[in-house]
Amino acid sequence: MKILISNDDGYQAPGILALYEALKDLAEVEVIAPEHNNSAKSNALTLNQPLSVMDGARGFRYVNGTPADCMHIALTGLLGYRPDLLVSGINNGANMGDDTIYSGTVGAAMEGYLFGVPAIAFSQVEKGWAHLDAAAQKARELVQQVIAQQLHTRPVPFLLNVNIPNRPLEALGPFEVCRLGRRHAAENVIAQTSPRGDTLYWIGAAGAAKDGAPGTDFHATAQGNVSVTPLQVDLTDYETLPEWQRQLAPSKPASAFAPASSTRS
Repeated sequence: MKILISNDDGYQAPGILALYEALKDLAEVEVIAPEHNNSAKSNALTLNQPLSVMDGARGFRYVNGTPADCMHIALTGLLGYRPDLLVSGINNGANMGDDTIYSGTVGAAMEGYLFGVPAIAFSQVEKGWAHLDAAAQKARELVQQVIAQQLHTRPVPFLLNVNIPNRPLEALGPFEVCRLGRRHAAENVIAQTSPRGDTLYWIGAAGAAKDGAPGTDFHATAQGNVSVTPLQVDLTDYETLPEWQRQLAPSKPASAFAPASSTRS
C-alpha cells in the first residue's frame, strides 16, 4: 500500500505533519507538497516558469508551485510508481459548500483523481489547528476503512471531501455522508491606500451559509459530525441540457450529450 500526501498550506504546516504521523504506519507514505501557503489555488498549474523539487526534513519533498503542480509532477514522472491513495490536508479551515471550488486542498486531491488515483481531502472546520490531534485520528480512521474494505482497488476512482469539527476526539460524532451546502456571496473587498497613494484590495471574507439544511456538510459539522462528500469533476448541467439542445443544436442526436469518464488514464 502506497499513500501520497500533499496539502495547500505548505510542507511545514502543522496539518500535513499531523496527517503524516497518523498514516505513516498504515502504508508506505510519501509527502510532496508546496513550498509555501497556496490556499485558494484550486486546480491551478504553473505554465509560465519551470518548477523545482527540493528535499525537506522527514524525507518530505516540496515544490515551488501550487498543490496541483505537486501532484501533476509526482504522477507524471517524479514518483516512478502509481500510489494507491492520495490524501490531501489537513487544511487550516473548512472547505465546504462553494469553497470546495476554490480549495487548493481539494485541488491537490482532484489532480490525483483526474489521473485515476482515489483521493481524499481533509480539512478542519475552524482555523487555528485546535484539536488537530483529533482531526488526524479521524483521518486515520477513514483511511483505515478504505484499506480494510479495499475501496481503493475499485475500477472507478473516488474523490472525497472531508471536514472535521475542531473538537476533542470524544466530542466528535460519526462520519456523515452528505452533499455540499451553499454560501451567500462573499463579503465586499477591503480597500486600502498604499504609502504611494495607490488603492489596494484584499479579497473579502467568505459569506455565511446559504444552504445549511440537514443533509449538507454545513449541517453535519454543526452537529459535531465529520462530513464526507463524494465529489465529481463533471460540471455539466444535465437538467437543462435537453433545453439547450432544443434551442441551439436541434439536429444533434441525444446520444452526443451522454456523460463520459472524466478521469485520465
